[in-house]
Amino acid sequence: MPAPEASLVISTLGREHVLERLFESLNHQTQKNFEVIVVDQNADDRLTEVLDQARWNFPVTHVHRPDVRGLSRGRNIGWRLAKSQFVLFPDDDCWYPPWFLQYGLDSLRQKHLAILCGRCTDITGRSINARFSSRSHIIDRRNVWTGQMEAFSFFSRETLISTGGFDEQLGVGAASPWQAAEGPDLIIRSIKLGFKCYFDPALHGYHEEYDISEPGRRMIRKARAYARGMGFVLRKHNYGLSCVTYWVMRSLFNTARHLLMGKTMSALFYYSVACGRLEGWLGLTTNAYHWDQDF
Repeated sequence: MPAPEASLVISTLGREHVLERLFESLNHQTQKNFEVIVVDQNADDRLTEVLDQARWNFPVTHVHRPDVRGLSRGRNIGWRLAKSQFVLFPDDDCWYPPWFLQYGLDSLRQKHLAILCGRCTDITGRSINARFSSRSHIIDRRNVWTGQMEAFSFFSRETLISTGGFDEQLGVGAASPWQAAEGPDLIIRSIKLGFKCYFDPALHGYHEEYDISEPGRRMIRKARAYARGMGFVLRKHNYGLSCVTYWVMRSLFNTARHLLMGKTMSALFYYSVACGRLEGWLGLTTNAYHWDQDF
């Protein structure tokens, strides 16, 4: 058998039906030569039916690791088993258009890239769940925050080996207050080593849109924990006071705007993001908020 063109590493906990949706989208890819590695952190066998090899036209490797917690830890276990030159890290609740893998692989080779990043969108192609640049560009320290989302990105195996992969103190489920920004951190470390990283808005995949018009308390807690991750990465890579001030003030501006609109819970959401970014940059933690360990 020829080596796969791409390896998709999925770290999952507590989800079945959305993972099936992702697999269905992979079944319809125009690029057929790829493998899927599932790092299953569930204590039970809930994924047995979903991972039944007879259902899918691509090889599935099931790595059952209920002893491991954390998205970054699971991804690091998975990519070290990958057989291909390029690795992707789908969220278990995202899915892809049929052309996604082929487009990404063609772009990587034509542009001689180490990392290629795309957008998160709804099924109409509208950007959701983050801010993204509108134009293609080389990714650097300044624009990495609007030019990547790891579920819709390709990483060369060389970058993962050279950097050691994801920082396991970052990301959802990590045993730390820093529950996000593992993707930007990995890209920044890759850039420091001289790897070419590129953002292409034409490359996009799908996800459910987070509804922050009326966020509940759970989403507000989660937003603060994710924002702490961004703040911590800003600190880790020596971003200065002016940079963190910009990101904190953006959220405070949105806090004031939503207060004026009478949207109290939305205002609280943005205020929590501002607090989290500052807490992360200062290296502060608090027991007042508890992040969600399921992903």
